[in-house]
Amino acid sequence: MLIINQARHIEKRLIAEIDELCPQLPENAAWAAVRERDTGLALAAELDRRAAVQSEPNLRSVADCVRLMCLPTPCDAIHFDEYRRVGKALVHAFHMVSRHAELQLRCDLERFTFGWAALPACTDLLPKGASAAMNATFLGSRIAEQRIAAVKTEVWREAKKDEERRRKLEAEERTAVPPQGQASAETESIPDNHVVVARLSSEEMNNPKIKDILVPLKRVINTPLSLVEVPCLHEVRNALLFEFPYAVEAIDFALADLVGRMTIRLRPLLLVGDPGGGKSRFARRLGETLGIFVWREDASRADGAVFGGTARRWYSAEPCHAFLAIAQGNVGNPLILIDEIEKAPTRSDYGRLWDCLLGLLEPETNVRYPDPALLTNLDLSQVSYVATANNLDPLPSPVRDRFRVITFPKPIAEDLDALLPAVIADLARERGLDQSWISPLDGIEHAAVAQHWHGGSVRRLRRIVEAILRERDLRAPRN
Repeated sequence: MLIINQARHIEKRLIAEIDELCPQLPENAAWAAVRERDTGLALAAELDRRAAVQSEPNLRSVADCVRLMCLPTPCDAIHFDEYRRVGKALVHAFHMVSRHAELQLRCDLERFTFGWAALPACTDLLPKGASAAMNATFLGSRIAEQRIAAVKTEVWREAKKDEERRRKLEAEERTAVPPQGQASAETESIPDNHVVVARLSSEEMNNPKIKDILVPLKRVINTPLSLVEVPCLHEVRNALLFEFPYAVEAIDFALADLVGRMTIRLRPLLLVGDPGGGKSRFARRLGETLGIFVWREDASRADGAVFGGTARRWYSAEPCHAFLAIAQGNVGNPLILIDEIEKAPTRSDYGRLWDCLLGLLEPETNVRYPDPALLTNLDLSQVSYVATANNLDPLPSPVRDRFRVITFPKPIAEDLDALLPAVIADLARERGLDQSWISPLDGIEHAAVAQHWHGGSVRRLRRIVEAILRERDLRAPRN
């Protein structure tokens, strides 16, 4: 970063640090007197030797810094191993720092690291007199500019495609002839942040085949339904971090989809991780914290005929579950949680869940989804889908392509202090108690939890805490 910011006296500061670690080092004095490549590499080699003899890894890091400062721009294969070693050190350091650094710092470090890696391939394009570090800064900036330009081009193309699709849909809607009895409903103005999901004529509403089905659905047919607006994302993020402190990347990945939107709609999201990490609970709490209705679907017991709706010709005709979620939540943009999607039945007797999902996840088709029970097109474009899976192997590639996939981590032992308040609060909610009625764990209880839970499954942590609270209740004095 000092090189990127063109700070002064970098070599002097490095020489002073080496003198602090290895006083009166002759190679350090030689480099201080003549700051050339050979004296710098000799100093780096001596620091490596001392790092091995004295078992001081800090000396090896300082040696890499000396190489970074003294190596010139490569012009042949000489000192190739030195360049490669510095490159490995930069990549390793970048991965370590990027876990907790701010976005701007990560971008700057990535730019310099990529620039250094590109030095051997761009020798003819660089000034010969400049150092390798200065040319790495220059090359990294050029690479970043190209990446940014490529992203802008891709965003522009996608925006253009979306605009063309929108115009095509508007043209089709203008030329389409509405069925008899729907003309008045089509021409009615729809308020902002509302959507009409289902339209049926008065004759269809009185159809004896579906009259019983429509009893709980009448209030959401031919009616503009409100769309839940996006709340303060900063508050939502803080609330989720309180309960899932180990899943920062998953939280930011999910909420980034709502930046700049007026109403809530998440693109299909697939959380992949080992059992017990809290994927299903995170998906449920994501919807609840955003303030939208959550409909849970157990994929192991669902098939296409159930989830996508049952045809009207059957006595058990039922609309698709997305519309049932809309009706139960009385909003146009509920969240559907598909739990353990990889365990969905693979028999195709009644249609596979995976095949049914293709039309519901695709923006081109979910805006006019043909419901087999109501025999009308439903506007399901505002419904959000979040699925969980332990692995991706069983899922067909068309399903994987329609989801944004994020790995959901498991907590480690260091996350225990951050997890305990959320676990206790969740247990209090299950008991129907206010959290203030359950005091935090004391030192002995905390030590017992730490002794039996070393990270991994949150379910096991909940069972341990629940057992401790149960024991506390048994030992509590009774009036």
